[in-house]
Amino acid sequence: MKKGRFVVVVAEYHQKYADGMVQAARKALRRHRVEVVRVPGTFEVPLAVKRALKKKPDAVLALGLVWQGETAHADLILKSATEALMRMMLETEIPVLHHLVGVKTERQARERCLGKLNRGKEAAEAALRVWKLKGAGRGR
Repeated sequence: MKKGRFVVVVAEYHQKYADGMVQAARKALRRHRVEVVRVPGTFEVPLAVKRALKKKPDAVLALGLVWQGETAHADLILKSATEALMRMMLETEIPVLHHLVGVKTERQARERCLGKLNRGKEAAEAALRVWKLKGAGRGR
């Protein structure tokens, strides 16, 4: 089987959770080539994804955790990043797996970044599915 090329862009502001998502993504993509790009926070993810897309990978995984508090800040960050990622995916026709997670509790953060619902694993599995759908698993 041909190996895929994947870039994982991760916001490391909440490093424990970011590392959990990256570790799960790497495990799911262990038979493929994976580059990890770390950025300070979720707001910087789209710029790193844009740069990663120039390398023409098979897919880019956008990972990060945003705590939703009492102000609109988290919603603004997530909405802006989401719109930018969607626009880039449509323009380049390269899959961008959006797993920027908004959480309100420690339990939600643990479940989605360190536990059974790990968004890094989900992003990697989705990236593999879209890679196979476009026939990459059979060669190009």
